[in-house]
Amino acid sequence: MAGHEEKTVTSDAKAGNMIFEPILEDGVFRFDCSYPSLSFINTKDRDTPIISHPVPYISLPLNLPNGTSFYGTGEVSGPLERTGKRVFTWNTDSYGYGPETMPLYQSHPWVLAILPNGEALGVLADTTQRCEIDLRKESIIQFIASASYPVITFGPFASPTVVLKSLSHAIGTVFMPPKWALGYQQCRWSYDSDKRVREIAETFRKKGIPCDVIWMDIDYMDGFRCFTFDQACFPYILWMERFPDPQSLVKDLNDMGFKATWMLDPGIKCEEGYFVYDSGSESDVWVQRAGGRPFIGEVWPGPCVFPDFTQSKVRSWWASLVKDFLPNGVDGIWNDMNEPAVFKVFGMLMARSTFEGMKLANENKRPFVLTRAGFIGSQKYAATWTGDNISNWEHLHMSISMVLQLCEEVCRRALKRRYRLIPHLYTLFYDAHIMGTPVMTPTFFADPTNPSLRTIENSFLLGPLLVYASTIPDQGTNESQHELPKGIWLRFDFDDSHPDLPTLYLQGGSIIPLGPPHQHVGEANFSDDLTLVVALDEKGQAKGVLFEDDGDGYEFTKGGYLLTHYVAERRYSVVIVRVSKTEGSWKRPKRRLQVLLLLGEGAMIKAWGMDGDFVIIWMPSELDVSELVSTSEKQYKRLLESSKHIPDVEEVSGSKGAELSRIAIELKCGDWIVKIVPWIGGRIISMGHLPSGTQWLHSRIEIDGYEEYSGTEYPSAGCYEEYKIIERDFEHVGE
Repeated sequence: MAGHEEKTVTSDAKAGNMIFEPILEDGVFRFDCSYPSLSFINTKDRDTPIISHPVPYISLPLNLPNGTSFYGTGEVSGPLERTGKRVFTWNTDSYGYGPETMPLYQSHPWVLAILPNGEALGVLADTTQRCEIDLRKESIIQFIASASYPVITFGPFASPTVVLKSLSHAIGTVFMPPKWALGYQQCRWSYDSDKRVREIAETFRKKGIPCDVIWMDIDYMDGFRCFTFDQACFPYILWMERFPDPQSLVKDLNDMGFKATWMLDPGIKCEEGYFVYDSGSESDVWVQRAGGRPFIGEVWPGPCVFPDFTQSKVRSWWASLVKDFLPNGVDGIWNDMNEPAVFKVFGMLMARSTFEGMKLANENKRPFVLTRAGFIGSQKYAATWTGDNISNWEHLHMSISMVLQLCEEVCRRALKRRYRLIPHLYTLFYDAHIMGTPVMTPTFFADPTNPSLRTIENSFLLGPLLVYASTIPDQGTNESQHELPKGIWLRFDFDDSHPDLPTLYLQGGSIIPLGPPHQHVGEANFSDDLTLVVALDEKGQAKGVLFEDDGDGYEFTKGGYLLTHYVAERRYSVVIVRVSKTEGSWKRPKRRLQVLLLLGEGAMIKAWGMDGDFVIIWMPSELDVSELVSTSEKQYKRLLESSKHIPDVEEVSGSKGAELSRIAIELKCGDWIVKIVPWIGGRIISMGHLPSGTQWLHSRIEIDGYEEYSGTEYPSAGCYEEYKIIERDFEHVGE
């Protein structure tokens, strides 16, 4: 594999059968080139021909040192580490997916390899074809696709963070979100009327639970027709008026501090007289079959056609619809059901079109788009979520790995924590947008040389902040083992510790900013009290950054912001916290500054001053520090012992002893096993045939993502088969 010393390699350079050329920046190489790139920001960076007849790589193995660990492969359920796995990238709707389900909603033909010495290498198979990523052989990456494709390598570099920054230079950084998008967002399927939406909003404020956004699912539409509202034709029949005046609804929500996000699906109902269908047919925008007729599929409205977002004219057509849709009171847009298996980039290009339409509507507002389907590069246009998951412990545990690749009082505590951390989170998003550094990373990023950290799945990093969660039923975070990276990691909280809340650690040498626990982002003022949490390193030093701007718009690209670099340093018996550097045209407001100097085990010293001035903290004696730490430990234990776990089983009135569980129950009969969630009458999540490993998911069968013919594997989009339950005769596993 080529390394940094290959900077002088020129076009037509060869390594065995591999033809490669350095591109973009030091340490990045392209092997072969064929089809245009949809993931790179500048396709010229990737598509300059190496030779006149590019080599087609249908199956490409890459050999790395023994002991290499593999990650990446995009949105796939299962463990964080992908070593020993085989993954298929093909966007698929997978309701109720399990740990072994694949493919899922997004396709990222990307592997991050962590070498035994802690260095990292990234490998991108830049193909929009269905692609198999085979990591089953030790230290070997193999990509298999049905057509030729280029392979781009990033590194080896000193750390995985450097690899991901280099990747972002090729495919783009995450879009800068509006600040309100970092607040809590209330979403479910679905609210049936604007009256119910108002009730939800009022209840949040009444109970003092922070929230910034309420989401509207498909039931706001007229017969599930996109870009319409269910405005009753008979206004004198009140119960038929579900969303009669969306602008009035959103005004009421905005007055309470809420934003409104609305669903838009790609399936457009085949119906003459429906303005979206008529204009799309006139402009010839639909995905077509081989014979030239529009492809028709069944979605919520019934028979639907789908825009062909690979065409620029179609993206412009959709963007124009979005532009006209926003004045109805649309703050954000939710793109769902956008993984039709016609091509993997459908979801990304739909999100791009939606993003561009929102910018057309108001160039002074940052678009917020959420997409279920995507391709590598989607982060430039939209956020993503983990799809149609289920409210149980198994899906909670899987969610951490997937993102990396709760009782009312506990919810209130958790959300207040989130809102206190928003200044830190917003700064992380700014860094991600400007430099390509990830907002959220696996724990091993703090120490890539430690193999034992590479399989940890119940913790993650937000910059220097380590978050340890409990994703195991009936086990609080205080009862689980917390393996920490090397160096100093100091636990802290906000006097709000609870067994069902994550444990927080700050890395020595770090400073993070906090804000007040507002009810919504709009309550925050530039002059609010600012808090800095400080954890000194072995040398008695620490540093951190705070980014501040309007929270929306693009003035920050013209210098309209304040970026403050804070440092802390221990000098004999005092710790001095001060501003070391500032950037941007904004002037610092007159505001109070609180410093929380962590001592260990939750103990801390608090000091107040004015932001911009020196804050001096006198350090207590070693004996006093020991007493503070001991007192803090006792208080922490008392707080946890007096707290109650969120119940996993809820009693229901009715039959004596009746109970409903939110946890999936396994039922077994012979060679068959079924997972059922008894909650709300019961729902079968999956059925599995133990001898063969075949798994049925929510009324269809998934055969490991491939079909078999005469004992030979032929990669395909997977196959499915409808089924019905005709008899129930199961017993609990183990009985």
